[in-house]
Amino acid sequence: MGENLVIVCHCAVVSDREIAAAAMAGARTLSQACTSTGAGRDCGACVFSVRRILCESVESEADHGLATTPAEVDREAS
Repeated sequence: MGENLVIVCHCAVVSDREIAAAAMAGARTLSQACTSTGAGRDCGACVFSVRRILCESVESEADHGLATTPAEVDREAS
């Protein structure tokens, strides 16, 4: 069995995998990840989790030689 899917943004029903996919597609800021996935647009309670997942995803890419620069995660939700 695969890993469990975790809903990060309940307002827009955005999963951790969608945030990671946004990072793989080039999202490097919180604003880019939120725009790409729809997370963080309503209540904003998820932005800290979105930022954490984004940072972890970008760091993982760097560890695997897929990214050339570290994450430049801004503090804006959208």
